[in-house]
Amino acid sequence: MSAAQVLTGSIAANTVHTWLRAAHQGDAPQTIDLNIVRQMLPGTPFGKDVREIKAPMAHGISSCEGMLVRNPKDAAEWAIFYNGNSSPERQRFTIAHELGHFILHRSQRPNFNCDKESVYSGADTIRDIERQADDFASNLLMPGDLLRQGIANRRIDLHVLGAIAQRFQVSFEALCIRFIKFTPQRAILMHWDNGFLKYEWRSSSAVKTRARIRRRSDPVEPPPGTLAADAGVEQERDGIEMSAAIWCAEEAPHMKLREFKHSYRERVLSLLILESAEPRPGDTTWHDEPVEDSYDHFIANGQHPVR
Repeated sequence: MSAAQVLTGSIAANTVHTWLRAAHQGDAPQTIDLNIVRQMLPGTPFGKDVREIKAPMAHGISSCEGMLVRNPKDAAEWAIFYNGNSSPERQRFTIAHELGHFILHRSQRPNFNCDKESVYSGADTIRDIERQADDFASNLLMPGDLLRQGIANRRIDLHVLGAIAQRFQVSFEALCIRFIKFTPQRAILMHWDNGFLKYEWRSSSAVKTRARIRRRSDPVEPPPGTLAADAGVEQERDGIEMSAAIWCAEEAPHMKLREFKHSYRERVLSLLILESAEPRPGDTTWHDEPVEDSYDHFIANGQHPVR
């Protein structure tokens, strides 16, 4: 990294991957060992003046996802805490998130208390550093090159994505969000909470071809005739083919898509994979539409993947 280059979450994660792969003699580990990362960092440029990051410890504060704390009696020692009641995948993401704070932000503050309220409704500076730490965690736990290899030249369904999530030991939702960034296909991911839309993610190809879901109401409910609207269907991992126009009003009548569904608790994930299409002639408005990265969802919508 050059002196003028700003250290971001993705750059930091890629640098850690380089060190890990060198330690593994070039082989890229599918599952990132966070204990190795934690123990390694004090001996790297990212851990200057730090002797030790203590092994992560569980806490019982339900409103707090995680903490990074400097020892007030020993500035060379830091500790990580995580919510012991969350899922193992959630705990891994939280620990990676706190390691992101360690690398990116520890010169700014002696401690980071990542409780839900401050993360989602705090000042812009707090939201920014939380987004950066999530960016680091997402890139660290789900390396982009390995994800591309996992989805290349394959017919994508929820079995494939679920297997990749298991290899990375991340939540299924986090993997699906990451998939949206990397897939070359036209794809849309939606999260429904108690029957209403919480977020919609579109791949870059979906953005370029102006593929977006219908919005008949506010708050948005799934269109009639879709799996998302059918309470009798909890899971559809293989996908059901249907007219793309059922979901996306501007799609031509002959265009098809496959709809997938994953239900958990009161939440539903819907994944749409649309047939390929060229950007509409003369339409350059998509240049102005940002393609969100996975960590943006965590802050903007007040949710973290839970499974």
